Amino acid sequence: MPESQERHLTVTRSARYYQAGELNAATRQVWFVCHGYGQLAAYFIRHFHRLTQADPTTVVIAPEGLSRFYLQGTSGRIGATWMTREDRLAEIDDYVAYLNQLAGTVLQACSAQVQVTVLGFSQGAATVSRWLARAPFRPARLVLWAGAFPADMEFTVATRLLHQFPVTLVCGDQDEFISAADLAQQQAFLQSLGTEPEIIWFAGKHELNGPVLERLHQALI
Repeated sequence: MPESQERHLTVTRSARYYQAGELNAATRQVWFVCHGYGQLAAYFIRHFHRLTQADPTTVVIAPEGLSRFYLQGTSGRIGATWMTREDRLAEIDDYVAYLNQLAGTVLQACSAQVQVTVLGFSQGAATVSRWLARAPFRPARLVLWAGAFPADMEFTVATRLLHQFPVTLVCGDQDEFISAADLAQQQAFLQSLGTEPEIIWFAGKHELNGPVLERLHQALI
């Protein structure tokens, strides 16, 4: 009896994202922000409301991972993930296609001079890095917050990509998952790819930080 064969079928499905601010010809900054493992975009984007409320020319787009699950057991709070190790290459292809389609729709509504920030938090840091390697646009900067650039990306692709925009690493000094040594290792890895990342520390844990977000926003005004 022949063995079963793994196959794939491309399908159309719904992808959810949240938007803070109104897109129009006056929009000067667009932020694409990708959440971490087990988070939902509806809650993640709340951290960025302070930016859009202070500056009506800023718009924040928070896509949500395509896979959702119960955080504990079979009921209760729900989170989302960008990928797991199961069928990982297909999942990467899916979220890259999703993010490219979303970015195309969003940026079409803006002027050609709009400045784009791409920010990935925790698991979202590797997500946005892989996305930009296959994205049709280049951002004004890449922010990797409490997360890392994927070490498994092809060296030549990673090097070429990171030469096209500045990179900022942000981390809390009490982060439960990332130590100072881990961040130094990530810095050295990026340096080996030919880029010198900006490092921002703040007093806090594995979380976003309002004053740092404001600092990043002001840097492009």
